[in-house]
Amino acid sequence: MESEKPRIIPINIEEEMKSSYIDYSMSVIVSRALPDVRDGLKPVHRRVLYGMYELGLTANAPYKKSARIVGEVLGKYHPHGDAAVYETMVRMAQDFAMRYPLVDGQGNFGSIDGDSAAAMRYTEARLTRLAEEMLRDIEKDTVNFQDNFDGSLKEPVVLPSALPNLIVNGSDGIAVGMATKIPPHNLGETVDALVAMIDHPDISLEALMRYLPAPDFPTGGILYGYQGVQEAYATGRGRITIRARMHEEEVRPGRPALVITEIPYQVNKSNLIEKIAQLVRERRIEGISDIRDESDREGLRIVLELKKDAAPLVVQNQLYKFTPCQQTFGVNMVALVGGRPRTLTLRELMRHYLDHRHEVVTRRTRFELRKAEERAHILEGLKIALDHLDIVINIIRYSADPDEARQRLMEGVLPERLSPEERERLGLPLGQVSHFTLTEAQANAILALRLSRLTGLERQKIEEEYRALLQEIERLRSILASEPLRWQIIREELLALKQKYADPRRTEIDYGGKGDFALEDLIEDEQVVVTISHQGLIKRTPANVYRQQGRGGIGLKASGMREDDYIEHLFACKNHDYLLFFTDHGRCYWLRVYEIPEGGRTSLGRSIRNLIQIAPDDRVRAVLNIRKEDFEDPNFLRKHYVLMATRQGMVKKTALEAFSRPRTDGIIAIAFAEGDELVEASLTDGQAHVLLASSGGRVVRFEESDVRPTGRNTRGVRGITLKGEETLVGMVTVPPQAPLCILTLSAHGYGKRTPLEEYPVHRRGGQGVWTMKRTPRTGCLIAIKAVQDHDDLMIVTQNGQMIRLHVGQISRMGRHTQGVRLIQLRPGDAIADVTRLVTEVQADEAVAA
Repeated sequence: MESEKPRIIPINIEEEMKSSYIDYSMSVIVSRALPDVRDGLKPVHRRVLYGMYELGLTANAPYKKSARIVGEVLGKYHPHGDAAVYETMVRMAQDFAMRYPLVDGQGNFGSIDGDSAAAMRYTEARLTRLAEEMLRDIEKDTVNFQDNFDGSLKEPVVLPSALPNLIVNGSDGIAVGMATKIPPHNLGETVDALVAMIDHPDISLEALMRYLPAPDFPTGGILYGYQGVQEAYATGRGRITIRARMHEEEVRPGRPALVITEIPYQVNKSNLIEKIAQLVRERRIEGISDIRDESDREGLRIVLELKKDAAPLVVQNQLYKFTPCQQTFGVNMVALVGGRPRTLTLRELMRHYLDHRHEVVTRRTRFELRKAEERAHILEGLKIALDHLDIVINIIRYSADPDEARQRLMEGVLPERLSPEERERLGLPLGQVSHFTLTEAQANAILALRLSRLTGLERQKIEEEYRALLQEIERLRSILASEPLRWQIIREELLALKQKYADPRRTEIDYGGKGDFALEDLIEDEQVVVTISHQGLIKRTPANVYRQQGRGGIGLKASGMREDDYIEHLFACKNHDYLLFFTDHGRCYWLRVYEIPEGGRTSLGRSIRNLIQIAPDDRVRAVLNIRKEDFEDPNFLRKHYVLMATRQGMVKKTALEAFSRPRTDGIIAIAFAEGDELVEASLTDGQAHVLLASSGGRVVRFEESDVRPTGRNTRGVRGITLKGEETLVGMVTVPPQAPLCILTLSAHGYGKRTPLEEYPVHRRGGQGVWTMKRTPRTGCLIAIKAVQDHDDLMIVTQNGQMIRLHVGQISRMGRHTQGVRLIQLRPGDAIADVTRLVTEVQADEAVAA
């Protein structure tokens, strides 16, 4: 016999690869990675829950070994690795992974530190009460069943899911070419939203989000910012920022600490602590001296002990910026709808669930109606038997076997062997049939009837049961005939679920969060001193570096100086403040204080030209600092002004709003006459009094309302009339009735305080009144400032020496005196600038006094 030739079928490799890969992809998508939109479960989750249900592991049943459960699921429904089944069951038991766990585990089921669960032979499990809600009514033909892998058993295609599981527990999975990541939600809020959709099917997303405002994660935390939530609910995709919850606490006297009590969802606590420790070692996070994990059965607690000089808010922002204390949850709401993957909005997600529940309730009602009708049919047969009891007994008595008895009951024919006496007693002539017929089911029920049911009481119970069944049948038929009634039932079942299982929201919503960090979030808003030298070197130094000295001291070294350079500007502000720089050319530049390099008392600083784009032949003349919250308030900008004074005695007022959006190359602030330059700029509210001082020792005081507001590109009006070679040396703006003194300081270090009320109010443009007696000993007037007793004064010389004085130490004198020596100048040195520094502690003391 000739040997058979091998059968070879030519196949295009490209087509085979496409076909095989598509089959594999669809298997992963449909049978492994994506949840069904109706019950929110993947096949393995569904099989685990159904397998436990078949084992009788309800919430009030004894626990059973996990290995027994895994074996049941593997052998009957899920022919894959035991690890996959056990890990699925473990996750459904973890309260830090599932918002509402579906498995009640006993033993080690892992931890938030990333510890794995104990082996399945050591742990035990059963269903939770909420898992029972997922399986409720499954025996009432509410869902379709399909063959298992070998066709020997049936398994549910989907669970009835009285719990809106996909919404409350979310889902996470990676398929082929797609993925899903649905966040968990609060059950009470979810039910409220579903009820609102039942009541108003066309409800808008905005109205729906009043009931279901945002996800609610099992580990709590703070949902920071709301735009991502709105995008996710509207489109099915979005980015949600979650922050750890932390607070400041004094763990021991004088040592503050940041205590983390909640961390973002899916963050490993051990890895988080390790990351923080690494960043502290690398000095990327400064201010933490010790890290302790004090978590216990009561809850999570990570203690970050801070150094004495650390700013808790800055450390907190650094933790959010550089560690998993702030995480982004990328929402991608993909689920299987009719076996096909779809990206769903929140409304679609809820609509599909409600449609599923409507189908379940409809099928359940049909099943219950069928069972009720079948039972009513049986009871009707029993009633017939009880009404013709003697005949039924004789049919059964004289039948040869049960089959004959059944047949004669159904036909109502008496046995031929019934004696004439019995027929006569029953009132039936020979050959006469009985007065009833029964169905097979009724005949079987009569044959199975116990003799105890023939008593009068039992006969009454049958009558009552029959009447109750007729009412139940009527009710069930009315449900099937009325869709609004079915929706009412779904509504009531959801509200009952909420009443039974709802709990408070765990994740706080911070609607105002930006999500992204600004640099200022990582910098403490502390008080600093900013210095600008004649040659344009700028730096900021913490204000607490300077210690107070007594009047007449020599002073500390304030800045390392180059030859023929000296300090021109020195002022106190805070790191988050905005700075407006006004230059010789009449331009304004914008800068944040924290953008200025920090330096010590003796450091040179950095050229201001590296920070703002000043022209080579231009230089800064005046600096105005404005607090962050004020500069970002439109109402504040409209109601405040920048008042400028020039060397030739001109003044000009322009609304602050005109300077709120400067460009990198600056904007025009003021127009000058030839040879003029800017001396001072001040922030006012339009109601101030203005004092202008000349180098000759005269001051004019007038109301700010004398100067009308003009645009940026204007010269202004005459403020003070100057004589000879006099120039304007300073401007002060004060409230009309302020309890202030005017500090005057001469070039040779003499100064004094004069009460504000000694300066009479005139019209602008006058020559003014004397404010300091000018002599060769005192030198010309160099500056004036408005001060209070609790202020501190900083005086800087051209050689870089500085003294910090308490204003209360400076004598009060009249306008015609020359003052007292405030600083001992070295030969050839002179005063360069003076500024007033007000500390918060001093302000508090002044208010308390």
